[in-house]
Parts: sequence; C-alpha cells; structure tokens
Amino acid sequence: MQSRRSKPLLLLLLISFLFGIAVPIAFASQLGATCVADRNCDAGLHCETCIADGNVRPRCTRIKPSDPKSTGTGLAFNRYAWLTTHNSFARLGVRSQTGSIILAPTNQQDSITDQLNNGVRGLMLDMYDFENDVWLCHSFGGKCYNITAFQPAINVLKEIQSFLEANPSEVVTIFIEDYVTSPMGLTKVFTASGLMKYWFPVSSMPKNGGDWPLLRDMISKNHRLLVFTSKSAKEASEGIAYEWRYVVENQYGNGGMQAGQCPNRAESAAMNTMSRSLVLMNYFPDAPDFATACKHNSAPLVDMLNTCHNASANRWPNFIAVDFYKFGINSFLGVDCREVMEVVPQKLQI
Repeated sequence: MQSRRSKPLLLLLLISFLFGIAVPIAFASQLGATCVADRNCDAGLHCETCIADGNVRPRCTRIKPSDPKSTGTGLAFNRYAWLTTHNSFARLGVRSQTGSIILAPTNQQDSITDQLNNGVRGLMLDMYDFENDVWLCHSFGGKCYNITAFQPAINVLKEIQSFLEANPSEVVTIFIEDYVTSPMGLTKVFTASGLMKYWFPVSSMPKNGGDWPLLRDMISKNHRLLVFTSKSAKEASEGIAYEWRYVVENQYGNGGMQAGQCPNRAESAAMNTMSRSLVLMNYFPDAPDFATACKHNSAPLVDMLNTCHNASANRWPNFIAVDFYKFGINSFLGVDCREVMEVVPQKLQI
C-alpha cells in the first residue's frame, strides 16, 4: 500500500483531468468562463479576477472544493485532505466586539459559518485571556488588546456547534494557537459552547504513527471534532491534544513559501517523521495580502504540495492552510486552492 501511495504522479495533469470530467456538463460549461458579476455564473460558482497573476478579466470560479468524502468514508482519517483557513477568525472589514477598530492583520473574508458551509474543515484559532474570558485575537507578545481582539471565542465555537449539529456527517478540526493561562480556561469555553459531545478523545488518537480510526467510525461515534493546542501541558491537564505529538507541520509565513523547500516549523518534528500520522501544510505569507492571495492560492500552491509531499516521506498533506481561501484562479489550468482539494484526497486514497 505504501508503494502505491508513493507512486509519482503528475499533479497538474490530474487536476486538468478532474477539471474536465469531475463536474456536470452544465457546471463545467461555466467554470472558467468570463463574467461580470456572480449572477453570470452557475450555482456553486462566483465571479472573481486575479490582477496579481495577470488575469484582468473576471471568471467564474468555484466557491467550495469537492467533498473529500465523495469517494466514501471507509478510510482512515489520515487518508483524507481538508481545506484549512489560517487565522480563520481574523475577518476582513469587521470591528472588534469591544467596539474598537481593529488594527491587526486580517486573513479571511468570510464568517466561520460561511467558511464551513463552503467546505472548510480545518480552522486555525488564536485564543487569549481577555476581559475575564477567552477571546480570539490576532495579537503579539502573548497579550490581547482592544485593537487586536476580534470576538469572544464562544461565539465562534457556537457557530461550529451549530454546523456540526446541522451536518451530522461532517468532521471539523481546530488548531489552537494557545495563549490561555486561566485555569481550565479552554475546557470551560468548549463546555459552554456545547461542543464537548462531539469531542474526539485524546485516548483514541494513534500514537507512534498508526492510522487514525475510519472516518465512518468517527462519524458513527459522533467523534466529529478534533482539537489541537500549542500548549503541551494541556494534554494531561485538560485532555486537549498537543498538536505536534500527532502532526508534522511545515514552516508558516514566508519561510514556508520558498520554492523547492518544505522545512518544518520549530515546534514540529521533521516533516518526514513517521511517528506522526497527520501532515499540515501552510502556504501563506507573513503579511496577509488580499490582492495577491489569488496568485499564491494557484499554481505555486500546487508546486508546494509536491515539494512537501517529497519532504514528508511521500505523504500528501491532510490539512492545507491558506489565507483568503476563496481567491485563487489560473485561467489556463483552472487551478486554485479549491480544485487542489479535489486532487490531494484522491491521491491519499490511492
């Protein structure tokens, strides 16, 4: 099985193949067509352009990726790939719920609910102690301020709870950049949100690189929420999995966008460490840029998938994290981060 998964394939050719046959004819006739507004595009498409990539004519592009479960749920969880948003909560154009303007960088254009409805299944959330509660902040120095605080974490967690309740076959993964020091702070906010009934227990997570449970078994047991923290001590104290005990992750920011390189971030084991079953690939710059995200989330992303596959002992990423996930178009190949998510799941399942 390992040798078949490791077989070298031409990713771009496979994307082109999928681009040609993986959608109904009426849908395919509009994908990539020029447009003026969203109403010119078929259902499931929206109208966008990518001036940064030289594509000045707006075209109909996909709103959401193909469902990784479309080929079935009978494989181990680590044989699927999930679109993931970096700083999922840091929404463009909103005010802080403190009433202050936000001076922190923003990385996404949609609410958490919209992201989930559009096929995102991995969420990166930065959690801090703030105003006697746990807040989502895009901050610095381990402290949250009015100008870096977006909203109380419970608001977003309740959005996730509502989504999981309404979609009983979906699985969501949360990666917490954890600055919460209040006693049992995360446990309290997750309990208050109603998410504990979906919690995947740490005791069931594979150690030493073993396969995860079958996706269908996770769904049937209602273990549909995976939560990882950046604080190792919380695995013992709160039952929240320490991310890098189970996941290898490449360098975030500019350091993770160097062509031909896929170094691990400092906290992670080397990308080719087989004692971790899950692979997370970041692909976004240090400074989020709405205008250039469409270029980053296209052909360069595909190149980095190949690079990180080779660096990760011939394993494809299970989570692909990007900024401004809805943007990314290549008018020649039809490649963007949503279409990439059709290809990686199929390769993981070979």
